[in-house]
Amino acid sequence: MLKRLLFCASTLLVSQFSLADECSTTIESNDAMQYNKSELVIPATCEDFTVTLKHTGNLPKQAMGHNWVMTKEADAQPVATAGISAGMENNYVKPDDERVIAATDIIGGGESTSTTFSVKGLNKSDAYLFFCSFPGHIGIMKGTVTFKS
Repeated sequence: MLKRLLFCASTLLVSQFSLADECSTTIESNDAMQYNKSELVIPATCEDFTVTLKHTGNLPKQAMGHNWVMTKEADAQPVATAGISAGMENNYVKPDDERVIAATDIIGGGESTSTTFSVKGLNKSDAYLFFCSFPGHIGIMKGTVTFKS
């Protein structure tokens, strides 16, 4: 009986770790204005998803800062444009912009940050994009977000 109970407990623990792992990802950015991924796939089993952004470069955020912002594809450029006037103090994201699904802080070389957001209310058939809203970076630093059934 004890063996069976321990087996069930360990199986539950392993499945929780597996679910947590598939509901998170790490994306790297660098001094060459690049992400290391151009696509993010969110499994249908996730209620929340966590993105950790790591800046593998050396330059400070004032010179080559990066963040990770997610919007519907059609909202990406307008959100990035509005973010310019929001400034560095707002991480180049207009405060309370309802078009923003998730966003991290701006980070510089050697730093990391993360954001966790709910995916329950997202329409899986809509097109979503992630990008860096630091002025001028969206042209190169962007990728698609899709949902896996």
